[in-house]
Amino acid sequence: MIEAIVLGAGAGGGFPQWNSDAQGCRRARAGDTLAPPATQASVAVSGDGRHWFLLNAAPDLRIQIERTPALHPNGGIRSTPIAGVVLTGAEVDTVTGLLSLRERQAFTILATAPVLARLDANPIFEVLARDVVPRVAIRPGHAAQLTLIDGAPSGLQVTAFAVPGKVPLYAEGALFEPDSAIEDGETVGLEITDGTRRLLYIPGCAMVTPSLRSRLDGADCVFFDATLWQDDEMIRAGLGAKTGQRMGHMSVSGPGGVIDSFRDLSIRQRILIHLNNSNPLLLADSEERRIAADAGWTVAHDGMKVTP
Repeated sequence: MIEAIVLGAGAGGGFPQWNSDAQGCRRARAGDTLAPPATQASVAVSGDGRHWFLLNAAPDLRIQIERTPALHPNGGIRSTPIAGVVLTGAEVDTVTGLLSLRERQAFTILATAPVLARLDANPIFEVLARDVVPRVAIRPGHAAQLTLIDGAPSGLQVTAFAVPGKVPLYAEGALFEPDSAIEDGETVGLEITDGTRRLLYIPGCAMVTPSLRSRLDGADCVFFDATLWQDDEMIRAGLGAKTGQRMGHMSVSGPGGVIDSFRDLSIRQRILIHLNNSNPLLLADSEERRIAADAGWTVAHDGMKVTP
């Protein structure tokens, strides 16, 4: 069994973004039910409905936990059903929520070696005492059992796999090549399985490669990067100077986009997640939402429950 709860569906900054007065953000602030707010992307998964693993730790994690009863303390005056956090990268919107879990509560952080190195290099993450919160390296392409803090099996295993992306924004240096995607473990997707069903979580991806297509085909559920509807939408809207490719994200629409790349793949549930505040997919009455639905896609929303 795999259960999943979408804790947040938005990209970095959430929806509405704190400093954006774009039309969609105005609608969200006004309480428009067709423009529901979204916190920053994260999904919780469980193999037994009692113990949960977070896929990324968004800056909004504390409020995400509070509004998700399955994640509330239930085993003592100080307790949590959260057994671990599995990271897809070291961007601000994937790791900052770890700092909200600093109350000497035992859980495990799992990530690739390059991502753990980013955490190790920043002393602020030492508030997560290593004798209480171990950091476990997972090798891309190799399955790892997700175990509870006492070592008992959770019923799930995870495989991290490299996807085209980029280094975190704060780590870009003078030698960074903005137009080149890297595939070295800095950005990964996650495959969660109970031995029967497969759920894939890929909130950041610059392109669908042949090896990624092979992994995606036949999956029971895929959460996939939907940061931007079109590559230059932030530029067109006057919201920024970067394209999606510059940020390490492929667009949803157009040739080579998400919808196009997935068209002939056999996937039972296709869910778009990590939506930037500029993305019209966030608006339930948009033409873009209709196009995505016609192509077999569902747009994630905060609190969404999925059973692959």
